[in-house]
Parts: sequence; structure tokens; C-alpha cells
Amino acid sequence: MAGMPDDLIDDHARLDVLERNFQDYRLSRDGWTLLVLAFGALAALAGIMAAGFAMRNDGESVAAAGENLEADLSEFAIDLSASNVTAGGTITVRNNGTMIHNLAVRDTDLASADVAAGETTDLDVSGLEPGTYEVHCTIPGHTESGMTAQLTVGGDAAGASTAGDPAGAGHGDHTPTAAEGALQDQTMIESVMAFPAETAGLGNQPIAPDLLPDGTKRFELTAAIIDWEVRPGEVVQAWAYNGMVPGPRIDLDVGDKVQVEITNELPIGTDIHWHGIDVPNDQDGVSPITQDLVASGQTYTYDFTVTEPAIGMYHAHAHAHEAVPNGLFGTMYVGDVAAPAGQTVSGIDIPADLEIAQDLPMVLNDAGVIGLSLDGKSFPATAPIVADVGDWIRLTYFNEGLQVHPMHLHGFDQIVVAKDGHPLDQPYAADTVLVAPGERYTVLFNPTIAGTWVWHCHILNHVESADGMFGMVTALVVK
Repeated sequence: MAGMPDDLIDDHARLDVLERNFQDYRLSRDGWTLLVLAFGALAALAGIMAAGFAMRNDGESVAAAGENLEADLSEFAIDLSASNVTAGGTITVRNNGTMIHNLAVRDTDLASADVAAGETTDLDVSGLEPGTYEVHCTIPGHTESGMTAQLTVGGDAAGASTAGDPAGAGHGDHTPTAAEGALQDQTMIESVMAFPAETAGLGNQPIAPDLLPDGTKRFELTAAIIDWEVRPGEVVQAWAYNGMVPGPRIDLDVGDKVQVEITNELPIGTDIHWHGIDVPNDQDGVSPITQDLVASGQTYTYDFTVTEPAIGMYHAHAHAHEAVPNGLFGTMYVGDVAAPAGQTVSGIDIPADLEIAQDLPMVLNDAGVIGLSLDGKSFPATAPIVADVGDWIRLTYFNEGLQVHPMHLHGFDQIVVAKDGHPLDQPYAADTVLVAPGERYTVLFNPTIAGTWVWHCHILNHVESADGMFGMVTALVVK
């Protein structure tokens, strides 16, 4: 398989390419930035004062003495039954969504337990001093997607924002003023212009095996909790293989004898499941069914022969609800996926002598400490894919998250050639490919027009918020 070219990891080259694409914007933006910010700040101040006066007259926004508040959580909003609670109050937290949520008070130790869909819990806020606080969902990516609200404890509701709209603009049903809109425009533009941002750590790096005398390929993996910079300045406690998220990419040939030794430096037990790879039952990696749990401090060796071409994922099965979203996953390739060379798919001619310039993984995640991300990074820290005009690129989406993700590439059709590592009898072209949890879709594309083409999940609050672009966004840079 073709490997990753040097310019994919050359930050300076990527920055130069993107600089040329955005230079016209940069020449014009600086002049009006100060004017917009000055005007916007004055208008926003006036808007906040007006909102405060309005809410003083809104009796329905204040809970009666002794009355508990209710917080309804959904994807992705927090709706409070009132914006003010008397001292000594309690918030009943109800999850009306389809994902796990919680409710926490910013800059305090107060937080509810995680709440499954359809369930409720209580959050005691009786210890809060009178004042205005922000409440939010702490599941990674959910705050950025809009799950915030403001709460006033004691007194009246002066200065509190509309529930679910802490910024006073751009959330819920609020229609921004021209000044607020200009500020939001500037925030969005600045967030985009930060791409690609440098962060510590790079995942998906190929791992070379040790060759044993009988030809067995031996790999060593260490599972541990590490500091991982998801995006600039946001460092989380990730669960990682060999200090990277995703873990090392493992490339094999059909017929290879394989050994993988896992050393567990996690505080709890683990195992490795070879998702999508044909292995004997006793190597399936599901403790305690096919093996004993690999306890903290122990090592365990998997030993099997790969017999068929495959594109799979390796990840923890024990404690998977926590370990996998937090980063304990990697990609595994066995042999090659047959490409439809010489065919015409949806009017796109694929050369008979097809040469793959790059063969890349893109791992999707949406939960745990990693949150909404591509290959373990959140925009603007996601790495652009750099290609030359006319290249044929093959990419496989791996969904290690908890939600489906419609992956949309601007500018060029994606020719879907395989699902879960199995070549399709009838390849097809799509501009958006829906990838469910656990699935792998392999696509070909042939960029023929130079430029920077955005590439993102099309669940829009996975990529944008009132604070700008974030999450599951990258770009294809065609030179």
C-alpha cells in the first residue's frame, strides 16, 4: 500500500498552501476588524442591559420559593424551567435526548451523574452563593455544540440570559442584532483562519514489527493514560496505545503470522478485540469469555494468523464504553482492498492502470475525553490532506464513536468501493457517506481542481457552534 507522503506531516508546507488560499481575505480583514469589534462591543453591552431590564419584568423566569427547577437535556440544548432558583434549591435533570448527558455548574465542583437517555437525576445547588452561574454538559463536544445555560441563584433574575442562550445571541430562538451578528461573523472567521493549528502528538503512525525467526510479525502495544492535546490548549487524559490517539496503524499481508503483546498500564483491566479481522475464537479479545482480563500491570500476548484481506479496528472490549471513546483504538489493514480499476462508476472513469497515491485512515469519534474529532484531533488541530491535481486517493472511514456521521467532501465525488473491508460488487459515487458506529467505508476520490476543499461531518453541530468552527472538520488541499 502507498504510505503517507512527507508533505502530509510537513506543517510548514501545509501552512504555506493554506496561506496562499486565504491571502486575499487576510489583506482585507484587518481594516474592518477593529471597527466591527468596537461597534459590536457597544451594541452587545446595550443588548445585555436591555435583556436584564426585560427579565426583571419576566416573573415566569423566577422559580417560586421552595420550588425545584427542571433541566431538560437534549441534542444539543439545555432548557431550564426557570432561570432563577432560590438559595437551597435543587435541579431535576431529565435527559430527553438519545445520548448520555449531564449537568454541571461551571467553575464549581457541582455536577450531576451521567444521565442515560430517558432517565433523571437531581443536582443539589443549595451550596451555591447568590449570583449568576453557567450550567453546561461536560460530555466532550456537548458544551461547544450548545449545551449551556445561565442560572441565577437567589435575588431576582437581573442579568440572567434566556435559558439555553448564555451568550445572548446565536442560540435557541434568539435572533442576533446586526452588531451581534458581526461579532459572530468575526468569531467564525477567526476560528477558521486558525486552521491548521499545531498541537502535541500525532496518531495513526505505522508501527514496524519485530520479525521472529519463523517469520512471525511481533508487535508491542502499551495501554496507558496520557496527556493528549485535542486542540490548541485543550489537554485531556486520553487512554492510548503507545502514547498516541489513534493507536499505531498495523499493516499486514494475508498469511502473516502475528503476535501482539499488550502491556496494561491502565488503572483497570483491559483486552484487545480485533474488530473486523478473522481470528480464532480464543484470540477474539473478549474477557472473560475468550480470555482472562489483562489486569493492571500485566502483559498478554495474542497469537494468530491472518487469512483474508481485511480492514479492521483494534480496540478494548472490556470497559469499552469508557476506554474506546477516550482513545483506546487503532486501525489494522490486512492485504489490499481491490479497487474497481478500468470501470466507470457514476460517470467517473477509473484508470485500468490505477495507481493509489495515498492510502489513508480517518478515525471518527464523538465521545469520551477525545470528543468530536478526526484522528484524535478537533478542528483547528485536524490535519489537512494534501494532494496533487490528478492524484487518486483511497481513504477508509473508521467510526469508533457512538453516533452516525455523514462525511461530506466538498468538490469531488467519493467512490465507495468497500464496506467493512469487503469490496462492493457495485461501487457507487456519493458526496456524503454515512458511517455508523463500528463501520468502515473505503472510498476513492480523484481531485482535479486545485484549491482548499472543506471536509466534514454534516451533522452541523458536530462542526460549528456560536464560538466558531470546531470538531469534525478538516480540508483537502489540492496543489
